[in-house]
Formats: sequence, C-alpha cells, structure tokens
Amino acid sequence: MDVEWMRGCATALVTPFAGDGVVDEGRLRALVERQIEGGVRMLVPCGTTGESATMTEEEDQQVIGATVEVAHARGAWVIAGTGSNSTADAVRYALAARGLGADALLVVAPFYNKPTQAGLYAHFRAVAEAVPETPVVLYNVPGRTSSNISAETVLRLARDAENIVAVKEASGNLSQVMEILRARPRGFRVLSGDDAWTLALVALGADGLVSVASNEAPRLMSRMVDSALAGEWDAARALHYRLLPLMDVNFVETSPGPAKAALALMGLLEENLRLPLVPVEEKTRERVRACLNELGILEETTHVSA
Repeated sequence: MDVEWMRGCATALVTPFAGDGVVDEGRLRALVERQIEGGVRMLVPCGTTGESATMTEEEDQQVIGATVEVAHARGAWVIAGTGSNSTADAVRYALAARGLGADALLVVAPFYNKPTQAGLYAHFRAVAEAVPETPVVLYNVPGRTSSNISAETVLRLARDAENIVAVKEASGNLSQVMEILRARPRGFRVLSGDDAWTLALVALGADGLVSVASNEAPRLMSRMVDSALAGEWDAARALHYRLLPLMDVNFVETSPGPAKAALALMGLLEENLRLPLVPVEEKTRERVRACLNELGILEETTHVSA
C-alpha cells in the first residue's frame, strides 16, 4: 500500500475543551489551521496527546471529522487515533474514522489487558482486516500501555497485512527500533513517537515523527524533521538542540498537561483537561513560559485568538 505521503512531521493534536468540559471545536479548527500554516502536513487527532482515553465515541468522531474537514481543504493528511483495549471497540472506531474520511488510522497497543505477542498480533490483524483499504499505523508506547509490541511482532504484521504500513515507536528501546529499521519490508514507515529521539532515529533511517512539541512550535519542528530527512544535518542538529528544552518540559508532568499550559499562555486555548488529569503546577508553568520565551514563540502568538 502506497503511503509516500507519510513522511515528515505529524502533530499529535491536543483536544481543546471549553470551561464546561465540552470539546471546543472552534479552537480545534484554529489549531489545525495553525499547524498547516506552520508546515505540518499530517495531523493526528484522538491520540494520547488528545486525551482520547476520557473522550466519548461521539466526541472522537466530532474531533476526527472537524480535523479531516480542515486538513483536506488545505491538502493535509489525517491519521486518526482509533485504538482501544477491546478489539471489538477498536474495529468499530476504525470503521467510523474511515467513514469520516481519515487517511490512515493510528492503533495503540491494547492497554491494561497486557496481551501476549500472539494476542497483540491477533488484535492488530483483526483491526487491519476490518478496514483493508485503509492504512494502519501501529502505536507502541509501553509507558502508557504496559505492553510492548516486539520488533518480531511488528515485522510479522508488516509482512502479513498489506495495510499495516507503519509503526509509531515510543518504546525508548533503541535496539528494538533499529531491528525494525534493519529488517522492515520495502515501504514500511517508522515514525518516532518521542520528539527528543527523532534526529537520531532519522539518522538511522526513520521516516519522521508524531510530535507533541509541534503543537507549540509547528514551524520549527517541521523544519527540524525536514532538514534531517534531507540530510542537512548541521541545520537539523541546531534546531534539535534549540528545541530540546521544549521537548523535555512537555513531559515533566503527564502529557498533555505542559503542552496545554503552553498553548494557554499563547492564547490558543483554555487550560482545561479531563480528570484525572489536572493543570500543571505553577513551577512547571513557569518553566514552560521560559521555554516559549527563549524560542520567541510567546511573542508571536499572544495576539492570536480562535
């Protein structure tokens, strides 16, 4: 399955909530527009950063639908988060996202259940077979799911299912990622799931990134990834180290807390999260502010409103 477009910087979108807790669709659409203006061509709604774990099925569809509408009008692509720890639910979510026009699906490893590798293989095959014409991206994030998709299982799925086209790798296991890169079938994409690892992984052959930091700095993050993919290592390295404090501060408290604090400081959304997540501590907010000031981002966006 041809996914030549799946290369570069994708943004794991935050989901803006209004003060009464409902999805703020107006601000969501404005955030998507800002991403595209900043050079991002792949949008990822309803992932970890989008707080999908506390969103209803109807809210997922609202967010995916709005993202698709804005992105497609601007020539951008949408990789919709449709994972669940129930295979039946993951299949239903995948079918719904496909019906809304998503270009690909991001399917996280089942959380809490802790399936074996055989169970992981069966789960992803079932989802892929339910949407055979739609590209599927595996999402490996053991820190959130308590289960790791091994390199062997990723490669087996890549060989056995034509529409399993990529993996978002956030295991932090460099040896595992290198084994996937070494043995992957032709055309299978490997996307970094960790901003700070991206430059190193692209140097090893990875195809891009699903980013948290691009919520705040889409232009700089997309330039960093594009420079690395073009082999412009001096430029990519300079941007990597310039952005590294922001990449780090986004995870000093549970994501997307710091990213939402940043976007609130920038006037782009209200700092509302769904319980059990809460706004960041004041010391974290000050670190976020300092990073934004150092990057010159705060001054650029304080006049912006959705």
